[in-house]
Amino acid sequence: MKIEFVDEAIESLRIPLLVVDSFEGSAASTGTAEHLPATTRKMLEELQSSGELTGKTFECTLIHNPPGLAASRLLVVGMGKRARFRTADLVRIAGAAARFARNKRIHDFAWLTLGRGRTAEGIERIAEGVVLADYDADKYRADRSVDKRVDRVTLVANGAPFTDAERDAGERGRIIAEAANFTRDLVNEPSNNLPPRELARHAQEMAAKFGLECKILGKEEILAKKMGAIWAVAQGSEEEPRVIVLRYSPPQAPAAPVIGLIGKGVTFDTGGISIKPADKMDEMKTDMAGGATMMGVMQAIAQLKPNIRVTAVIPSAENMPSGKSYRPGDVITSMSGKTIEVLNTDAEGRLLLADALAYARELGCTVLIDAATLTGAVMIALGNFVSGVFGTSQEWVDRVLSSAKAVGEKMWQLPVDDEFRDLYKSSIADIANTGGRYGGAITAAMFVGEFAGDTPWVHLDIAGTRWSSDEKPYLAKGPTGTPVRTLVHLVTRNSS
Repeated sequence: MKIEFVDEAIESLRIPLLVVDSFEGSAASTGTAEHLPATTRKMLEELQSSGELTGKTFECTLIHNPPGLAASRLLVVGMGKRARFRTADLVRIAGAAARFARNKRIHDFAWLTLGRGRTAEGIERIAEGVVLADYDADKYRADRSVDKRVDRVTLVANGAPFTDAERDAGERGRIIAEAANFTRDLVNEPSNNLPPRELARHAQEMAAKFGLECKILGKEEILAKKMGAIWAVAQGSEEEPRVIVLRYSPPQAPAAPVIGLIGKGVTFDTGGISIKPADKMDEMKTDMAGGATMMGVMQAIAQLKPNIRVTAVIPSAENMPSGKSYRPGDVITSMSGKTIEVLNTDAEGRLLLADALAYARELGCTVLIDAATLTGAVMIALGNFVSGVFGTSQEWVDRVLSSAKAVGEKMWQLPVDDEFRDLYKSSIADIANTGGRYGGAITAAMFVGEFAGDTPWVHLDIAGTRWSSDEKPYLAKGPTGTPVRTLVHLVTRNSS
């Protein structure tokens, strides 16, 4: 999608669709709608009086041949109550407008950017919103509609020229959202098309395209590194594991911090010997969403070029039952030397992350941030709308939460407390791989944190947020791309 800028006055702009926004309670005269010509606003006032135009969140009111404008159609999109509006909301508002345009098979529309939306941050969020909205998880459908695409969005200044910072923000938003869509493509792939070797191939191709260093560890390297936790999970499958390493190292960046991004890459999870119920097991193709997230983040920062060193480590395997599978009761030795008693083979993601965190430390990472579809328990606690955040460094937890709030991705901190350690003690090994039902998201996260040592560490449990089971006004059903935008914001914000 092209994001373009014009300084032209809206009265003379010939475009298939012009989009403005408005607030609930006075939809005809608030938001960017207040900058419309008087004859256009008069029509909006009539619609407001009849109750057809309210300004409620995501409401889309379409007007053909609007008076006072050269545009063929005018779309008024509601932003809800003014007192509750935040700039981050523009992602969803813009997304709702873009998906409405798509459904009307409008491929080219303009957005009036004045008032609250006329900041660099606001323009970045609008660009993110329209690109994220122009996505459907329908790659394998024979009736896929190629006609529902937005080819161009033009941001209109209405005679007040855009600054360089605003134009840069539009490009930044496009890059970040396209990286999130890359992640969504990976998460949407069926597991027969995306075993670990194929996930690694996608990483290599992306790295070559955008100028990142890429190293792939295969079976022999994994065994040589004594990554016993990764190998334990992988050994039951015919598909061999991979560890993907992506590095972004600008020559002028300071030696520290080196941000380590670790993402769980289980390309299919049957649960292993502790096999899952058949119901909804098909969704386990998405168990690599954490790894796909980190690949998307790396694609974005390779283009945005922040002055900070970043290394992504993505351990990838299938968790399958066979005569070679690891079993409940087994004791395995991780790369760090810690021994782990396996109580449940379906608690496999934390095993991959254990070795990946140890390897990221060996590679020189001074801050560790991991993302994983780790537990169903986090969905019990926070539903499908909020990611769980855990960590040993409150400073970095706060930075993650601040970035999430800035871009409009919902996250909530859950506790990390020594009292929970008793729940995953082992009588025969250093640690057990599950702490039972109660506090399951917490004990799973804390298990992972055991392998961060004294390195600042933050864990994101995205089991609920990596996928939307419902079509939303601003987003298609399917993979969401969460939390790519949060982590890109975090990395770029903390660059020197």
